[in-house]
Amino acid sequence: MSAKVLHGRRKGQERGGQKMPVEPQNATLQFSTGNDLRQVTVLSKTDWERIQRELNRRQIEEDRIRRITEEREEQRNKSKEMVKNWGNTIAGQRQRKLEARKIRERREEEERVKVDLEEAQYQAAQRKEAIEKAKTQQYYQTDRVKAFHGALLLTEVLKEREAQLELKQLKERANEGKDQEWLEITRREYEEGIQKDHAKAAARIAAARETAAFQTAQIKEHMIQAEKEADDDHVEGNELKTLAMQHQIEKERLENIRRDERKQMMLDNLQQQQDVIKMREINQQQEEEEDEECRIFAAAKRKMMKLRAEKEKQIHREKQQHLEKIREKLGAQMKEKLDDEDERIKRAEEEIEQKRALEDAEKSKKIHKMIQESAEHRNKQMKEHEEKKKLERREELEMVHLRKAADEIFQRNEEEKQKRKRTNAAELKDFHQKQVNDRRLIESMIRQDQLALDKANMDLLDIEERQFQEYASKVIDHCEKGGRNVYPLRKAAKQGAGGGAGPIFAGKGGIRPSYMVCDKTGVQMPHYQRDSTNETKDLINANGNTKKRMGFVW
Repeated sequence: MSAKVLHGRRKGQERGGQKMPVEPQNATLQFSTGNDLRQVTVLSKTDWERIQRELNRRQIEEDRIRRITEEREEQRNKSKEMVKNWGNTIAGQRQRKLEARKIRERREEEERVKVDLEEAQYQAAQRKEAIEKAKTQQYYQTDRVKAFHGALLLTEVLKEREAQLELKQLKERANEGKDQEWLEITRREYEEGIQKDHAKAAARIAAARETAAFQTAQIKEHMIQAEKEADDDHVEGNELKTLAMQHQIEKERLENIRRDERKQMMLDNLQQQQDVIKMREINQQQEEEEDEECRIFAAAKRKMMKLRAEKEKQIHREKQQHLEKIREKLGAQMKEKLDDEDERIKRAEEEIEQKRALEDAEKSKKIHKMIQESAEHRNKQMKEHEEKKKLERREELEMVHLRKAADEIFQRNEEEKQKRKRTNAAELKDFHQKQVNDRRLIESMIRQDQLALDKANMDLLDIEERQFQEYASKVIDHCEKGGRNVYPLRKAAKQGAGGGAGPIFAGKGGIRPSYMVCDKTGVQMPHYQRDSTNETKDLINANGNTKKRMGFVW
């Protein structure tokens, strides 16, 4: 059992090394745990600390090493803090270089950002300029601006033409009196040319007369030839007409013959059909007269006749065999006894007659038996036929009941089907109504969008019209100052797109339509009108706006 250690701090006992007094042996000293106090060793403080040091030696050594390491690290950090700002050390020089490099890189980055910003501004300006140029070029490619530029070119052409006319007049005034000789030469050459033309014309007239005479003779010859051909054609036509009439008469005669043949054939066919119908009715009547008993009797009779024929064939074969035997026997007897030939023949005939009488009796007996069997068979067949009819009747009644039940099931199925159809029709009606409402809503939204788009287009057309008028007014003012004829420009710059000569439609974006004539030329109608037109309008319309143009274009 291991000893328990107890550490107590008692004054005087620890200093003097005195032991605790021992209780009498009869005293019971125990701890609450049940251990005896007399078996406990008491240690001093020194011994306790020594034991603790021995037990915790590794932990104490690790704490000591850690404290030493922390002190060294603290001293090193203090040294670094002291020398980090010194300029005469390698670390300080390296730090200053790094800081100078960072400052230089920051300045270079700021310069690059500044240059990039300037470049971005320049590129934005270039893009804006290119966009403006593209818009201008695109604007210049519109029909109205192209027409205005065409008018501007016409103005320049008119200006150049006026300058050329002035130059020509100046040249003519400068060259007056110098071209008289050339005029004389030209006049003589002109007169000679006229004389030559007269001579050539006279020659052409003579040639034309000769040609006309030749053509007249040729025409007469052709007319005579045509009259001759017409007479020949008339004669030939009369002959062909006669032949055609004969052919038509012959054709009608053949057609009458064929018609008579067809009519007779039709009558024969009808008569044959009636005969067939009558024969069919007779046969049907005969078949209806025959009843089931007759058919059974006929079947039995046919069977009896068949048996009789077989029996007669058998009897004939037996007779033939018997006759053969008799002939053989008679031949032998004739050889043996020629004298008794008549007697033997008579005896043989008697035997034959007796045998034949026996056979006839047996035959009549068999026939009577066959008749009785046929009657029994007929009665049996009739009973079976009645039983079969009863069975068929019973099956028909069962089939009627089954059909009735099937009809009731079918009627219920049809009623359910009609109910489902009505339900589906109601659902389909609701679905269609929903579709109609949705379609109306969508159409209303599309209409609103279209109206908004039309309004935006009208506003855009107004802006374009103002821009064009501003541009046109500047160009016209510049041309007027330059002394050009600005009438084409004013005409091209007239308000209203479309290039037509009609009135402006204010509600259609300010367009100016064209009006074409109703003939094959398709030219544009003039737009000018006289005072009499306005007077007629005032007289008819009385200065009212009731017949003002509604804006339709066609």
